[in-house]
Amino acid sequence: MSTSTINNNTTSETKEKVVLAYSGGLDTSVCIKWLQEEKGLDVIAVLGNVGQEHDGLEKIAEKAWSLGCVGVEVVDMQDEFCEDYITRALAANAMYENKYPLLSALSRPLISAHLVDVAHRYGATCVAHGCTGKGNDQVRFETSILTLDPSLTVIAPVREWDLGMRPDEIAYAKAHGVPVGASIDKPYSIDDNLWGRAIEAGVLEDPWAEPPADIWTMTVDAQDAPDAPAYVEVGFEQGVPVSLNGQQMGMVELIGKLNKIAGENGFGRIDMIENRYVGLKSRECYEVPAGLALVQAHKALEDLCLERNVLHYKLGLEQQWADLVYNGQWFSPLKQAFDAFLANTQESVTGEVKLKFYKGSCVVVGRKSACSLYDLNLATYDNDDAFDQTDAKGFINIQALSLKTWAMKKAELQKAAVAAACACTPQPAYAQLGGTAAATGTN
Repeated sequence: MSTSTINNNTTSETKEKVVLAYSGGLDTSVCIKWLQEEKGLDVIAVLGNVGQEHDGLEKIAEKAWSLGCVGVEVVDMQDEFCEDYITRALAANAMYENKYPLLSALSRPLISAHLVDVAHRYGATCVAHGCTGKGNDQVRFETSILTLDPSLTVIAPVREWDLGMRPDEIAYAKAHGVPVGASIDKPYSIDDNLWGRAIEAGVLEDPWAEPPADIWTMTVDAQDAPDAPAYVEVGFEQGVPVSLNGQQMGMVELIGKLNKIAGENGFGRIDMIENRYVGLKSRECYEVPAGLALVQAHKALEDLCLERNVLHYKLGLEQQWADLVYNGQWFSPLKQAFDAFLANTQESVTGEVKLKFYKGSCVVVGRKSACSLYDLNLATYDNDDAFDQTDAKGFINIQALSLKTWAMKKAELQKAAVAAACACTPQPAYAQLGGTAAATGTN
């Protein structure tokens, strides 16, 4: 992590300070002026680099300074994002609703932790963010901040101000000296970081409409991908990806390279209807080429290395972990307890996985590990296998004994119930007289 501080504006000792998560866009730029003028606060802007696309964070920092911030912190969070957040997500094979490998949900608690740290260093009493009142990120920011320091006051300007629609916000910006870019009316809402991109709004709000080609920037269309497959070997050490094709590298570099390889082969797109924590359904599109590939590879290695009961128990816990993080509970005691369990499971998840990318697909085609629990001598059907098949009969008899006892008792009770029903059924009058039509001589 690297931090640079700009503190050229004069701060007032009488004013309270607020730390703002700042992106440089229209909303958070207007937030600066709104916090200054409507709330009477000195603003410290925090710019976090989590691997998102940008035109230069120092340039954005200068913009924050020009808007009157009393301090600007530029923090490179990429290594920390990988080492403390993505690695835990991989340990959990985290896929919200079994589809989405947690993109924004992973970066928000990291940014929140830095906002709280900056607030402590500057003596700020408030923290602010630029989220609306309709999405998940407001929950993630505020829950994280209040868990880390319950004494801080959280302000959500976009949720609180009365600026009406977008043109009203632009008018406010111009009236208060906030630069308004020429491309302010973007067709989509986009959030991105090292792990991938999230795209929503615009034409995507119609769940029947096919996503336009221009929303995808990390992946080519599958039909335009190369005609030859690409093979990649991913090396893991205790569940953490450490190499590509035998070359050791840090996670930031590894994710970047794998994003490129997978994206060039058309792999990594998600188009889903997502259940937001705030109670509504939303159509979301994601590009997560490296993330999806690494989760798939990690699962394959776990299949090879984890004991059966651990693997099966872990499957249920993984969904709970993803739900907790999606819902902003990164710093909760339950999520921390899950992390402790997951960390233990990763001790033997070391080895290599071979992936095959082709025309929008990613398939595991090989895996190997010194920690493998796969025993060829036991698994083979050759004559010299080490599995004693005569053990099977006793094993089956023992494991089925409870069910066999239950089935026998059920049959016994059913038979008794039938007999009792027959005994209670009234007999026909002629039967009660002891004869049938033939016995009485009638025709």
